[in-house]
Amino acid sequence: MSLKVYNTFTREKEEFVPLHGNNVGMYVCGPTVYGYPHLGHAKSYISFDTVYRYLKFKGYNVKYVQNITDVGHLVKDADEGESKIEKQAKLEQLDPYQIAYKYELAYFNDMEKLNILKPDISCRATGHIIEIIDMIKTLVDKGYAYVTENNNVYYDVSKFKEYGKLSNRNLDDTVSGERINVADDKKRPEDFALWKSADETHLMHWPSPWGEGYPGWHIECSVMSKKYLGETFDIHGGGVDNMFPHHECEIAQSEAANEVPFVKYFMHNNLVTVNGQKMGKSLGNSMFLDDIFKMYNPLVIRFYTLLSHYRRPTDFDDAKINEAKENYESIVRAVSKLSNLDKEYNEDKEITEIKDKFLDAMDDDFNTSLAISYVYELVKIINTTNDENKLKNIKSVFEIVIEPVLGLSFKKSNNSDNKEDELIKYIIELRNNARSEKRFDISDNIRDSLLKMGITLKDSREGTTYEK
Repeated sequence: MSLKVYNTFTREKEEFVPLHGNNVGMYVCGPTVYGYPHLGHAKSYISFDTVYRYLKFKGYNVKYVQNITDVGHLVKDADEGESKIEKQAKLEQLDPYQIAYKYELAYFNDMEKLNILKPDISCRATGHIIEIIDMIKTLVDKGYAYVTENNNVYYDVSKFKEYGKLSNRNLDDTVSGERINVADDKKRPEDFALWKSADETHLMHWPSPWGEGYPGWHIECSVMSKKYLGETFDIHGGGVDNMFPHHECEIAQSEAANEVPFVKYFMHNNLVTVNGQKMGKSLGNSMFLDDIFKMYNPLVIRFYTLLSHYRRPTDFDDAKINEAKENYESIVRAVSKLSNLDKEYNEDKEITEIKDKFLDAMDDDFNTSLAISYVYELVKIINTTNDENKLKNIKSVFEIVIEPVLGLSFKKSNNSDNKEDELIKYIIELRNNARSEKRFDISDNIRDSLLKMGITLKDSREGTTYEK
């Protein structure tokens, strides 16, 4: 089965055929670094990390680019007002650059805990001001943008006849109500900012042909994707909430400036809900990853996220996460039984068929939900067969296919294993002391308690051993 990708442009699954042979260019909108990462970040970047991993698994040479928005993103995506980063800088009484770097580090730290691979290129908007100004000048020269008397530069949406082709909106739909604080120097409400003039209260600004100012939010992605991937590239990813206006504006900018198609496949992950409600600061239900990691293993959060398809919403509540935690740990317990098996084995037809079904699911638009159902099939075989050759095949499938593709590890960490083993051995010693003193009620209670935890004691002439 060939890889099929759901293309937001066409609203259909399409066979994935890269533009340049075996090489794939992939750009995913990165975070605006003004606060700690939350569950929405986890959903998006786990989704596209899995895409990245699977493309590499299939042998593609992938260049993965992700931006860091450290300037230009205004509160509530408004035309006027305060930068998200500058607002946070004032709250924390820090320089905006300190804020951006602080939360950039927090972002990468949390992504690492989720076992998310770093992109091949991570680029900051502030490092590309010269290129941003150059593209804006091109758009002005071509008549797609205009400069106002306030020295702001706006994209004239009416000049790009295909505006709305990604989100299926027309200009009548793009009313001023989409944003707050609509600037009063624009020709029409739907035009968007390419460059904003900076007054004395604005801390981040640069010289330009239009005076001191700073870039709008959308222009950075057009500039950086072009610089690192070319004028047309294979995959552009991001959250479905970025489809409009952000991605729509990127298309308008890039195709007007470069006069070629912007992206071949647009991919969008769906949103996160918490207890059935949309997550958001205004609702008071934002869940920061640092807090969640105090309650759950980050890999459990990754596993839970992959249980739903990337194009479907993911609802987080404690009951569902705890169920996923139990399932994840049951897989870990099963896979740990394979740790001492050597690597020599003969191909097993049943296991090969399950592996192929796993890969078919991934080929069907990265259907991790279906793929994980085949992981459960392998776990069932582990727990019911004594066929060592079959178990060796399963071990190979986990190590070579499942774990690298899903970005999960089903191996117990050595530290936790050692501590757990030491504790169990100590409990066994207490039980043996009770038996030697003929306090069988205590020894039986210890044995039964361990059994409830999934630990079976085996007594023999050589001593007491246990099996998990």
